[in-house]
Parts: sequence; C-alpha cells; structure tokens
Amino acid sequence: MAKSANVFARVEPDLKEQAELVLDQLGVPMSNAITMFLKQVVLRQGIPFDVTIPAYKPLDLSAMTADELNQALEVGYRQAMSGQDMPVDDAFDEIERELGL
Repeated sequence: MAKSANVFARVEPDLKEQAELVLDQLGVPMSNAITMFLKQVVLRQGIPFDVTIPAYKPLDLSAMTADELNQALEVGYRQAMSGQDMPVDDAFDEIERELGL
C-alpha cells in the first residue's frame, strides 16, 4: 500500500535530536521508526512496551518530611565520614547517567 497518510506530532526539540542521533547510528530514518512503532501497536493491540513510573525518583526536598530529610542527611553524613565520598563533578556525572541525561 502506498504511503499517503501523514502523522504530525509536536515533541521537545531536544528529545527529537537525541532520538535522531540514536536512529542515525542504527541507520533507521525517523519515519521508519514511527512506522515500526505503529505496526507494533496494531500487532500487540496496545503500546508495545511497559508504561510505568520508574522506581527511582530524584529527591524532591519539597515533597520530603522532616524525618525523611534528616534520614537522607544522616546517610550522606555516614558515607562521607566513612570515606564513601566522591568529587562533586563525578557525583553530577553519576546522577545524569542514572537519569539518562
């Protein structure tokens, strides 16, 4: 069947750019990736991957109770006192890796 239908979607520019980098490495044009996704939706009669909230969430101080904050600070203090610390640049690199940034 000829490809004659259009799909328009607004996405964040950074997300589009990151996806294009990955797809370019795979040699898959964006339009083919979207077609593959839509075919999988039809075949599986739903989204072809789990849609879940990740178990790991970055700490949000405004959502923490005083006890939770104190506990987190205590853990950090114990780690620092036992030599389990790292340079701040390494810590931020690790956080970015964990969050996929």
